[in-house]
This record gives sequence, structure tokens and C-alpha cells, in this order.
Amino acid sequence: MFVRNENFNDYIKLYPIITCIAAIHTVLFGIAALPYLPNDWIFEKLIGANIYIKQGELWRFVTPLFVHVNFSHFIFNTIALLIFGPPLEKKLGKIGFFCFYLLCGITGNLFAFLLLPLTYVHTGSSGAIFGLFGFYLAAALFGKNPTSRSAQVILPVLIISLFMSFIQPGVNITAHLAGLFTGVAAGILLRGKLES
Repeated sequence: MFVRNENFNDYIKLYPIITCIAAIHTVLFGIAALPYLPNDWIFEKLIGANIYIKQGELWRFVTPLFVHVNFSHFIFNTIALLIFGPPLEKKLGKIGFFCFYLLCGITGNLFAFLLLPLTYVHTGSSGAIFGLFGFYLAAALFGKNPTSRSAQVILPVLIISLFMSFIQPGVNITAHLAGLFTGVAAGILLRGKLES
């Protein structure tokens, strides 16, 4: 399920939503990394700053999903999307996948806003990525074949990702867990989609 056999052009045609999200990640990360462009603008206007959300800048529930603060943050989230996203984009459809991805990410940012201090700032698509993991976890636990190969892959990936979330400093564990539980809930409701 997670092994990709498509060439680059086929991948783009088959998974346009994933391709667009990954491209946005890459462009924003590239702009922010260049010293001679207005890279500060990316962070000033797009990060999830709780104090600004409280002041009415509600776009900050969405825009942090596309902004990453360092290379490892960017590369982990983007590669996870490229590997684990395709089966869901295929099964849920383009609009369904995009809505699911946004739902998990926004829920993560919403809980970060509700539970963390107003001084807290958050970036990255990890809440949405953990939503993907949650969907597959639900399929593994509640699907027709809980010992399937995809279940054998996703469980170790999820365990390692959660472990890293807890031991790394500065990780928005609130968004990770909120995205994960949102993905599990969606996976329970839509588990027939992966099995069909």
C-alpha cells in the first residue's frame, strides 16, 4: 500500500493534492531559507501565533500547516505526506483527501490554541500527518484484516513518531495528538473506504 511504483509524472497526475501541498511546503521553506528575500514575512504572517489568533487572525489555524522552521521538520512532514498520503487521496478522492488533511491539521492547531499559552507559536503539518497515521491506525484496529501488511508498517511508524514527539524539545505534542485522534475518528467512520 505504501510502496510507490509510479514515475514522477504519473505521481503528479495521480496525486495532485499531495503534489500541491508538498510543492507549497517546498516553496515556503525555500523562501524562508534564503537570506535576501523577505523570509521574515513568511513567519510573521503565516505561523500559528496564539496571541494573534486570539486577536482575530483566524487564518493562522490553516497557514501553519504549510510552514516549517527547520530542514528536519520540513523533510519529515513532506516525505511522510508523499509516502502515506497516496492511498488516502486515491480512496477519499481529491476533495475528500484535502478536506481530511485540513481537518486533522486545523484540529491540531485549534487544540494548540485552546490548551497552550497565548505566547505559544506553532508551525508545521505534523497534526495533519498524524491524522494520516490515525486513519491507518483505525483501519488496522477496526478493519477486516488487522494483521495486514499496511498495519504492520503503520504501527511501528506511529510508535516511533510518537516517541520522537515526546523526547524532542519544542515539539507541539498537543497538535500531534489532536491530529492523531481526529484521524482515528475519521478512520473509524470511513474505514470501508480503505477496504473497498
